[in-house]
Amino acid sequence: MIPLSHRDTECSRHQADSVQKVECMSPEITDTPPITANTKALLDLYRQMLTIREFEEKAQDLYSRALIPGLLHSSVGQEAAAVGVCAALRPDDYVASTHRGHGHCIAKGADLGKMFAELFGKAEGYCRGKGGSMHIANPDVGNLGANAIVGGNISIVTGAALSAKMRGTDQVAVSFFGDGALNQGIVLESMNMAAIWRLPVIFVCENNQYGEYTPMEQVTAGEVIQRGKALGISSAAFDGMDVLEVYRATRESVERARRGEGPSFLVFSTYRYYGHGMSDRDRPYRTREEEKEWRQSRDPLDRFAAHLMDNGQMTSSEKDRLHKEIGELIHQAVEFGMEAAYPDPDEVSKHVYSD
Repeated sequence: MIPLSHRDTECSRHQADSVQKVECMSPEITDTPPITANTKALLDLYRQMLTIREFEEKAQDLYSRALIPGLLHSSVGQEAAAVGVCAALRPDDYVASTHRGHGHCIAKGADLGKMFAELFGKAEGYCRGKGGSMHIANPDVGNLGANAIVGGNISIVTGAALSAKMRGTDQVAVSFFGDGALNQGIVLESMNMAAIWRLPVIFVCENNQYGEYTPMEQVTAGEVIQRGKALGISSAAFDGMDVLEVYRATRESVERARRGEGPSFLVFSTYRYYGHGMSDRDRPYRTREEEKEWRQSRDPLDRFAAHLMDNGQMTSSEKDRLHKEIGELIHQAVEFGMEAAYPDPDEVSKHVYSD
């Protein structure tokens, strides 16, 4: 197995009138320390985003060569949302994901080898090859699983938050969902329950501008954050292509939840560079010019790399070293997944129903 370190230390940016204030804290403390100017911590954020980007690109390549069965949905372009949110969480905090969930799984601490094994349908995968791309779960680090049903994880996460409150822990639960889930009834029902019971849950909408093949504004009326505000939930929208902005917003919501102040609704504007799924190649619902604009001016990796280099926290040689290191990890993880055994046919009826 090829383990991916969840994070060595955490870092955050605090802004006051455009002046950055930084402070350092030990990574051994119980709670997640705030992001600082600690170069190692900041480089780890870049490393996490780069790992997700390289994983997704390799997965698409393998799928195109018919080496990955089933379906596959890439999150290339949305790395900052996954990394920024999960960087604000502890390993015992909960997350649940979507059909486009590889990035969330990796950012929450998944092993790359087991990830690829699951995509290949192998027994060494997180769900012993039975879940595939859209159903990866990793309870050891609080990942309650990806869910192929649009909006399907929202009530699950709300239930996890209720469990944390009833057990008297200060755990927080995060639900990732796309703009395509905004009009599902379960969103309103779960938000309403979370608000009434002041549950420690954060509803994270990754607005990648399109619900499958339809522009968001054609199917979703009004200002999205008003849906949370109407229920008395702390709600705000942010740049989902800026990992530090995502982290700052999430950390504030996490701190509110741990203090018992109830749920938050965060909307991160982001963009998926590729189609809805691997069969969506031509993308007739949007232009190549639009895609080029997002890639060239707002790419989360390029922007953060420029930020680090401008502040003397990463050099070109260090950047090259990270790319080489991640490339080797991905190669080893793919080899592990390919060499792993398929599950025994007798397992087809196991782990389906409780005895």
